[in-house]
Amino acid sequence: MARSIVSFSIAAMLVVCSLASKPTAAMANAFDYRQALEKSLLFFEAQRSGKLPPDQRVKWRGDSGLKDGFDQGVDLVGGYYDAGDHVKFGLPMAFAVTMLSWGTIEFEKEIAAANQLEYALDAIRWGTDYFMKAHKQPDTFWAQVGDGDSDHYCWTRAEDMATPRTAYNVDSDRPGSDVAAETAAAMAAASIAFKPYNSSYSKLLLLHAKQLFAFADTFRGRYDDSIDAVRKYYPSSSGYHDELLWAASWLFEATDDQYYLKYVADNAVSLGGTGWAVREFSWDNKYAGVQVLLTKVLMEGGSEAYSSTLKQYQAKAEYFLCACLQKNMDYNVEMTPGGLLYFDEWNNMQYVVTASFLLAVYSDLLSMKHAKLECPDGQVQPSELLKFAQSQADYILGKNPKSMSYLVGYQWNYPTHVHHRGASMPSIFVLPSPIGCIEGFDKWYHRQEGNPNAIVGALLGGPDRQDQFYDDRSKYEQTEPTVVGNAPLIGLFARLAGEPGYSGYLPRYSTAAPSEATEVPFEFLHTITNSWKEKGVNYYRHRVTVKNTGSKPIAGLKLHIENLSGPLWGLSPTTEKNIYELPPWLQVVKPGTPFDFVYIQEGPQAKVSVVSYH
Repeated sequence: MARSIVSFSIAAMLVVCSLASKPTAAMANAFDYRQALEKSLLFFEAQRSGKLPPDQRVKWRGDSGLKDGFDQGVDLVGGYYDAGDHVKFGLPMAFAVTMLSWGTIEFEKEIAAANQLEYALDAIRWGTDYFMKAHKQPDTFWAQVGDGDSDHYCWTRAEDMATPRTAYNVDSDRPGSDVAAETAAAMAAASIAFKPYNSSYSKLLLLHAKQLFAFADTFRGRYDDSIDAVRKYYPSSSGYHDELLWAASWLFEATDDQYYLKYVADNAVSLGGTGWAVREFSWDNKYAGVQVLLTKVLMEGGSEAYSSTLKQYQAKAEYFLCACLQKNMDYNVEMTPGGLLYFDEWNNMQYVVTASFLLAVYSDLLSMKHAKLECPDGQVQPSELLKFAQSQADYILGKNPKSMSYLVGYQWNYPTHVHHRGASMPSIFVLPSPIGCIEGFDKWYHRQEGNPNAIVGALLGGPDRQDQFYDDRSKYEQTEPTVVGNAPLIGLFARLAGEPGYSGYLPRYSTAAPSEATEVPFEFLHTITNSWKEKGVNYYRHRVTVKNTGSKPIAGLKLHIENLSGPLWGLSPTTEKNIYELPPWLQVVKPGTPFDFVYIQEGPQAKVSVVSYH
């Protein structure tokens, strides 16, 4: 295919430390976006339900929900807990996976350059594996496990759960077009993310996506009309029309099948895609995402037959973006005195990060076309969109009136009374005896001390419209994290970390001083040059080209190579574990001169970082 979002080949899996074609935002005094990215992905491991894998990094969590769905005769073990509770709500979970996938597709190189691609794909797959369990028949989807009312009356660890784990489904008699179509979008987007790395899994995801979309479109209805238990918690207030357009848009991206493009064009008016000038992008309302995604289709070409309708989608996308940038004449998104977009008193940050993600994506689209955003109150350069998105990310990380990071575990001043059951009580490995519902409230929910477990990487609800924030477990509007809030952060932080001139981090294994480490004069180009299967195992031949981009010869180069499981040629091992140096025949790397080393292994690429040089 011609369009870049789905045009991947194994030879094009590149990690390049230069992204000069994209707009540039000022990066002076930048935050460590790579570290923020890494921590944001870690949060998804804290939210895992089911049997945890051996490489689980959040060690205070244990197995949970191991019989989910069994009472209804279906295996629904796995997936993600929604927030600080233990319900598996299908609609927000699917939206989180869609946004994880979009970020991974859009900013794949940047995520790979931060050595986080494997973790991003793992986060996506933990969701999609669960969705496949929930979709065993074409016209049936299990949309929820657990009951919000009984769960919220109980403050206990996931590992101790004794509350009802009732499972709820939608089918042809009790439709749920919104949850089915959102899951179709998630599966289609995930199929693109996995296509370069696991083509068979990608095809399986696409099969489910097509079936779920057909189910959603054929048997129309709101899922909260079919499942009473969800109505109080995640009602589909915007209806299901936006999800149908959203799913069709992602299926077009994944398949290049004109049927789906014709669908979004023919139904642009009837399903509200070109009629709604929206004021948020969220788990409930997908219109702004649809409009940006279809603008991307328009700008990348090949859709001339539908260009008139796609331009109408573009106009609505730009209305929302201009509202965020305070550039509309009739309506702009409210902002706090400290400079944060303000949409809602309940977990406002989730709306901030979805809007910021769209701004970052649109900034790159405009740059690709050498275009500007035309707002009613003035023209906006692509770099200004990215700079505004960066301002929201920086507010989250600590550039705010409270000088507080709303990303748990980032820097030193972050909330410690997070509204999260598992984080607020000792790990089951520290306190093995069960903690009951009432005991949890009495001993742990109301305690004045901070949580015993830091839920690292969790984005909290954030401050109110006056930038006020209360680090209080009972202030769940402000202190509760959600999977939908964290998911857009992956793409946003990756984009900022990949920005030319970004110098807000020190290489993980660097022994140089900070002033030196931020100017490491190397460019790495990572390419898979061959692949084959032996005894059912996929093997890959990796070539890494290292180039001296500085103005002086370099000697004494040492590299740390992590997660290497196969043979390596072109570097010499040292006495230190995982540390390699230049081979005897190459003691000096001249300016502008590249050299290669090669390794073979199964699975993801190894992680390469500079230790030292002179």
